[in-house]
Amino acid sequence: MSSTVAVSGIGGPRLTLGFDRFDRLDLDRHLAVHGKLRAPELDDIVQMCEQVDLRGRGGAGFPFARKLMAVAARVNYPTSDQSVLLPGEKGNERGSCEDVVIVVNGAEGEPGSSKDKVLLGRAPHLVLDGAQIAASALGTQRIVVAVEDDEAARSVRAAISERRMPARVVRLTERFISGESGAVIRAINGEVPIPPGVKVRASDSGVDGYPTLLSNTETFAQLAVLVSLGPDLYASAGTEDEPGTTMLTIGKTQVVEAPLGTPLQTVLDHCQVPPSPGVLVGGFHGMWLDPAGVSRAVLSRAGMRRVGGTVGAGIILPLTQGTCPLGEVTRIASYLAAQSAGQCGPCRLGLPDVVRALNALTEGAGTVEDVRRAAGIGRGRGACTHPDGTAKFVLSAMEAFAAEIDAHRWGGGCGLSTYGVLPLPVPTGSEGRVAIDWSRCDGHGLCAYIVPELIQLDRYGFPVVLGTDIPSWMEKDVQKAVAMCPALALRVVEGVPGAASRR
Repeated sequence: MSSTVAVSGIGGPRLTLGFDRFDRLDLDRHLAVHGKLRAPELDDIVQMCEQVDLRGRGGAGFPFARKLMAVAARVNYPTSDQSVLLPGEKGNERGSCEDVVIVVNGAEGEPGSSKDKVLLGRAPHLVLDGAQIAASALGTQRIVVAVEDDEAARSVRAAISERRMPARVVRLTERFISGESGAVIRAINGEVPIPPGVKVRASDSGVDGYPTLLSNTETFAQLAVLVSLGPDLYASAGTEDEPGTTMLTIGKTQVVEAPLGTPLQTVLDHCQVPPSPGVLVGGFHGMWLDPAGVSRAVLSRAGMRRVGGTVGAGIILPLTQGTCPLGEVTRIASYLAAQSAGQCGPCRLGLPDVVRALNALTEGAGTVEDVRRAAGIGRGRGACTHPDGTAKFVLSAMEAFAAEIDAHRWGGGCGLSTYGVLPLPVPTGSEGRVAIDWSRCDGHGLCAYIVPELIQLDRYGFPVVLGTDIPSWMEKDVQKAVAMCPALALRVVEGVPGAASRR
């Protein structure tokens, strides 16, 4: 994946240092470019992270220093004088505490993100430096790198072998929800890789029940750069309140390192993105900006908040001119509904209702109020953040594309086709959708009682099928509905992720 993505930078490179000379930095190249890193004591690392307000780069933006302190509070970590951390050394002078695990979350189930795959594929030692700095400070040698991508997994395994460090790589199933911290912990523990229904902090009970420091790939790379440069030099880029650089994925095919505080329009111009009717910032759980918002947006937490956006995981998806914005939103909402874990009402019933409301609005039969009502029913009541994130994505579209929505409401459409320009996973051939053989269907309605999430009855008692792929958690129920259909009219056909399929 990383080899097919163009990587560039605005301003001086830090995380991408050496990318202009090398496709991948092996250990020798890494040491030549970044040098050897110190292994500061825990208190010193916490102080540095607090001084530059280092935040997680996986989307939530949680302060990294607080994560470190939360894990340290659970164990009696060893201390010693400052020492030198050499990549390739088997141990360190701080002893070992097997009650702590460091997890590098390299899961990018988000279809629009490539930055972490790029870092793991091209600068794996920088990421491992950050993980080893944290491990040394907490007195542990247990490091786990969780990845989804084949190329990234090979790169990290090779780097671990070069360093001869006691770390392991765990492969994750590539799903939208697979990067959620609880899902990553469950996957590493050999459990079903979905978010747990009850929130449990990894610092309290993570891998094998031990206190776990889990953070995003870029976060550990940023930690390595911070320790290398020191807080003052690190803060020479970015803004006074939000120092440093950040990695951004632009339209799936470009990754850019830019200082925080860079205008969004500058990044889009750098990537030669043409004018767009709307830009999605923060990925599929992010928010839409209209052209006026894009022109005012600044890449920082505060700058994005001012225009109603979010930096999130650094995903920026411009919408191409000529495609139907509402059709694209409905397509992505259908994908998100099928990607849920199906373990709570807001996901099982709420997200399908959002898709139905969007379908009706697209056809001119529904209203924006219907969409808002459907999106708001399960607010704050999900087993994880997936329903709330999906609702945020949909509701922001109602504001950003008001003119296009009015065209659908009053004219039955905006005159544009939906070309599917927003990235979704490449079909594997295993996807399935529910279909009705209308030459057989007699309107018994049994299917709507067995799988109400996918099928509802219209005013005449005939089934209306939701246009989403069949979620994995519904496969048995769908098979039951197919087998029990009195007219043998229900069947499963090959699906396409995010495609619309309505009666």
